[in-house]
Amino acid sequence: MSQADPELLLRELDGWDWELCRRELPAVLPRLLISFQQGSGWLWERHTSGESEDWTEHIRILRILTEMFLPHISLEDVEQSFFSKVLPKTLQFFDKLMCELSSKAKGLSSQSTELCSTVRNLLQTVVQLLATLTGCVRRLCSGQELSLPSIHSLPSSVLCVVKTAFTHCKDSESVYYGHLHLISDLLQSMFKETYSLQKQLMELVDLISIDSASTEDDITYMVSVIHTVLEICSVISNMDHALHANTWKFIIKQSLKHHSLLQCHLKHSDILSGLCKDILLSFDSCLQLAEQMKVSEIQEGTDFRLFQKTVKLCRFFANSLVHYTKEFRACLSDSCSQLHQLFLQIYSKFPPSLYAPEILEIHQDEISQVFLVALDPLITQLLPFSPFMERVLSENLGLPPEQQLPQCLLLLTIMDKLSSQPEEVQTLWNTGKSLSLLSALFLSFQQCCGELSLPVCLPQVLSAGQPAVPITLYHYVCVHLCSFIASTLPSHFPQLERALLEAVLGSSMITSLLAMDSWCFLARYGTAELCAHHVNVIAHLVKAWPSDCSQVPALGVLLRRMLFLMAPEHQVEFAGEFPPEELENLAVWQHVSLRALSPDLRARVASQLCSAGLGRCRQWLNGGRALGGLPPVNTALSALLAACSSADAPLEAELKTSVLGVLSQFWSFLQAKQVSDEPCLQKTLCLLLHLLEVFIQALDAQLMTQVFALQSSLLQLHPPDHVRLAMLDFLSSMGKVFIPQEAQRQVVPQLSCLFASLLADQTWLIHQHALEAFTHFAEETRHEDVVPWCLNSEEAKNKVVNFLAKTRQVEETREARTERLKQERITWSAQVLKVDGELESTGEPVAKRACHPPSEEQYKAAVGTMEGAVEAVKLLLQKGPPPGWLAVKLEALHAAMATLRDSLR
Repeated sequence: MSQADPELLLRELDGWDWELCRRELPAVLPRLLISFQQGSGWLWERHTSGESEDWTEHIRILRILTEMFLPHISLEDVEQSFFSKVLPKTLQFFDKLMCELSSKAKGLSSQSTELCSTVRNLLQTVVQLLATLTGCVRRLCSGQELSLPSIHSLPSSVLCVVKTAFTHCKDSESVYYGHLHLISDLLQSMFKETYSLQKQLMELVDLISIDSASTEDDITYMVSVIHTVLEICSVISNMDHALHANTWKFIIKQSLKHHSLLQCHLKHSDILSGLCKDILLSFDSCLQLAEQMKVSEIQEGTDFRLFQKTVKLCRFFANSLVHYTKEFRACLSDSCSQLHQLFLQIYSKFPPSLYAPEILEIHQDEISQVFLVALDPLITQLLPFSPFMERVLSENLGLPPEQQLPQCLLLLTIMDKLSSQPEEVQTLWNTGKSLSLLSALFLSFQQCCGELSLPVCLPQVLSAGQPAVPITLYHYVCVHLCSFIASTLPSHFPQLERALLEAVLGSSMITSLLAMDSWCFLARYGTAELCAHHVNVIAHLVKAWPSDCSQVPALGVLLRRMLFLMAPEHQVEFAGEFPPEELENLAVWQHVSLRALSPDLRARVASQLCSAGLGRCRQWLNGGRALGGLPPVNTALSALLAACSSADAPLEAELKTSVLGVLSQFWSFLQAKQVSDEPCLQKTLCLLLHLLEVFIQALDAQLMTQVFALQSSLLQLHPPDHVRLAMLDFLSSMGKVFIPQEAQRQVVPQLSCLFASLLADQTWLIHQHALEAFTHFAEETRHEDVVPWCLNSEEAKNKVVNFLAKTRQVEETREARTERLKQERITWSAQVLKVDGELESTGEPVAKRACHPPSEEQYKAAVGTMEGAVEAVKLLLQKGPPPGWLAVKLEALHAAMATLRDSLR
């Protein structure tokens, strides 16, 4: 054989059989390898001069080496004597071949037949090279274990070829500039051969064994193989489902197989990131296919089969993520944010999210039962992991609107799973780092304003053995929250009570209501002693805080509800702890419904409250009637209202007369302008109106005339909403009474004008309440002739008719309402951020406001108060003889007035 003539060398080898190759291997292989290595440069030189057939010659040499001589080389020698010499040149040849292919492809067109033929020949050569490498790898897969040093060059070299080939296939649209039809058959062959080569290599790598005796270089090499396959995953993600799944299966299998050796070397964040990315891509594909099928109304065929395959691919990725997380959880601290985002992004795109695409229920069930069920165990695995807890319960997540509901549902899922976890895991979540689990849930819940307003519904099993039924988001959260409270360990009650109290006192009304409902469940589920303890704590808070504190009403509602849940003996103890006859306890009893008490206790408490309340009112009325002393009076009026409205039977005649007498004194000095200017008087007016509702049948003509005169004057001054609402409640109750003949001339016109004005109110809440109040009045009143006078326009008549017929003024579609709620949420979120920013913008105390001189309006209001008091005294003198001290008091007031007059001179 001639070493100087490669062509002669190849011709001589054509006739050799298997046995001759084995026998002559020691003599021929070195000379053939030298010829191969030298021939690489020689062939490239000839190719660059235009002799493209030399690509085929190079493949021929490689095939002779791999098919005729490789099978006869022992595994101990194959790396040193064959792969280390053949593979570097093969890679060099492949890179040049792909470079040439890309270069020629740029000018490809159907008119250029010669160039088209060249490109096809190049692609055919690539296919042959891939097939040759596949055969080379296959010959080593004998089933016995392989050591990494024995094939060191092979995996990395083959992976480079695979990655380059797949990338070329993926980029074929841009590489061939719309001329794919000219070479599509060969591109398909190239993809298939690359697929086969990768599959064969994976089988080979699976035979490699590394153990504790392996060198650091071997471990590093195996890690690099896994990372390179991971890079290939990102290339093939949208090319073929089976290929994509098998590639990930290889990564997970090899990572778990060599867990102890590779744990500290693998790029866990990259692997996890790749899995999460592919899960989301596959999930998006599922949703797109489901959406297309809903639009096309075709539920069978290619799209449906592809949908099912894609859902199963999602399940495979979910299972892979679960297995990987289980083995490498300790190494995933940096990936908790990604895992958290994975849950949020998936559930933000799936019903009942407002941002989910419209898909059919059958497709929802398929995704839920096949994919989401497979993802669920991941949460269980992450529960003991402190970094994941810190991420999920972070106080400053800054989630976009579409991820608020998913966050809430994730927290509920964690709550459902927590009861089956060891105590240390429950402690981890119930104590938290910045927030406890329960506090985080309340915070997340109040962000779901759009979903609560729509409302969205979720399936829930309400009775054992019964199918799930759709319930509102509020109901769903409440059910799961109560279940969590029932399973809370006694040692975690301090965190539970703190979270409930903070939520009750929070700024969100719906969240406060949820906390109250949950607290009432705790009172019923827990012991009677626990309920009594909580009631006492809440009552002491109500008593200690100023009456004008914005959080007291919420505590009052909770106290009112929980008193119904107390044991009778504990209610007696409560009355002893907060004696109703003591003025300081009126702040507590004003929030209580006496119907919660036993009949005997109810009667005693009502009597004591009336006595204490009337005493406080008389003390103020008989004193200077200073506005600064009005808040305790309002508390007394509120306690009177609680006592009178909760009574089982009508009050005793004497007590009833006393109450009405005190109320009449208030009405005698109230003036519209003063009420309009003073918030404390507005509250007084509202309480007086509610008390008059209780005694509506006992109003005399004079008091009724005073009440309507004040309301008519006040309404012209545009009072706040709560005052107008109190007016409407009183007007509604007027249907129960016959207006005395002597008062009809003044009261009836004012009654009709009040209703007409309030029915025309532009505030939706007032308008709706006005419709309800007017309807109630019209149904009960004996003054039928007044009803049409209240409807002074066709518009008002039509609105009442539509209200009675339950006709909606504007029919809003669910889609339009959803979009409106999304926009409202954006506005609401921006406002919350603005307020939070203002509160946190500076740690310095707010500057004191400058003192301004009193305005003329303030002087007028003060003088008006004095005039009203004088008129009230005149009215009282007309009704009967004055007390003995009145003359002395009037002399003192006269002297004070003279002093004021002299100071103006």
